[in-house]
Amino acid sequence: MASKHSEDAAGDTSYEKQSSGLMARIRTFKPKEVFTWQLARTLCMGQGLAVLICGTAVSSQYLATNFHVNTPMLQSFLNYTLLCTTYTTLLLCRTGDGNILQILKSRWWKYLLLGLVDVEANYAVVKAYQYTTLTSVQLLDCFVVPVLMILSWWILKIRYRPVHYAAVCACLLGVGAMVGADVLAGRDQGSTTNILLGDALVLLSASLYAVSNVCQEYTVKNRSREEFLGMVGLFGTIISTIQMVILERNEVAAIQWSWQVGLLFSGYALCMYALYSFMPIVMKLSSATSVNLSLLTADLFSLFCGIFLFEYNFSGLYLVSLVVILIGFITFNAVPTPTEGTDPTITSSSSSSSSICEGGFYDNPVANQSDITKQEVAVRITAEEEEEEKKKRRASGPSQSLGGRRDDEDVVAVGHSTKISLDSTWSHW
Repeated sequence: MASKHSEDAAGDTSYEKQSSGLMARIRTFKPKEVFTWQLARTLCMGQGLAVLICGTAVSSQYLATNFHVNTPMLQSFLNYTLLCTTYTTLLLCRTGDGNILQILKSRWWKYLLLGLVDVEANYAVVKAYQYTTLTSVQLLDCFVVPVLMILSWWILKIRYRPVHYAAVCACLLGVGAMVGADVLAGRDQGSTTNILLGDALVLLSASLYAVSNVCQEYTVKNRSREEFLGMVGLFGTIISTIQMVILERNEVAAIQWSWQVGLLFSGYALCMYALYSFMPIVMKLSSATSVNLSLLTADLFSLFCGIFLFEYNFSGLYLVSLVVILIGFITFNAVPTPTEGTDPTITSSSSSSSSICEGGFYDNPVANQSDITKQEVAVRITAEEEEEEKKKRRASGPSQSLGGRRDDEDVVAVGHSTKISLDSTWSHW
């Protein structure tokens, strides 16, 4: 009985400590520390990416409904060709380890697999619309978020907090509200020839997207944005060309070209090119999971455009869904996600000051600067002690003036040698 009472008392004490800690955090909450300029910039850039996806969806729907053009590989080929023309050419002009020949020599097979994953992810999600409904695609496409979190935890060593899981659940709840609004508005259209196959393609596409995004985050934060885009553009162009010739040569030959069709193809390619170009920038500011949470609003923007372009029915649940997704996105980004073996406060404070060196490893100038500062403080203390000793010798009498002068010279010499050592340390750093 006594042990049971002691355990209950210990449990009550721990609960009181947790509640008091929570209340202390609530009392010390400062909105300016959470709603920062970086959070606002990440939010705006993420919604900009969602608008670009909306542009690709609208152009693809116009091609399919008005001109009966269903060529997903041709559209992907145009995007990869633009990436190859710009970023792969940029890698050709580089020297040293950043040159395309050095990259291909050391890790060509990695980018080949990454290009294959990216191409098939784009193809699978478009192909799924031929077998399943729009509602199934919208719901199952959210599978990319939990897969991303698992891969980030396993590969990137990112450790999420309970607030991050709550934010993800809020975003998925917003998607559920959007799908519910589609069902109520009668937009649950699409083919139902093979729902099981279509749903499997959506899940496959979500998993492939998660793998591609995790690799993209790792490459962007450890190597460079240009390397990722250049190599994906190179291998994506090769793979999409082969796949287009095998699977879509008849559909491409049957296209009735006009200036409207050409304009829609150009709009799709430019939106995809801008999406691929700017997504690594947003990933460098936040993470792959954060970017995909912001992209959940892309379907909402497409619906808003469809209200004016395709005469969709409006529902108030669309606005509710948008607000819930944005709240979840802001909550997810307001709390830092530390990596394994690091303190969250240290991670959040040093992330803005850390830079990426050309060799592909993180360099922390703050730590080096602190070491130099410690050395300077030690030199100052030594100089002050020498100064006090010099004053004592001067006060002892004129007979020691010569010794005092020699001490002054020694202090100057020590200070000069120390300065040279510090300068060499700084130049080496």
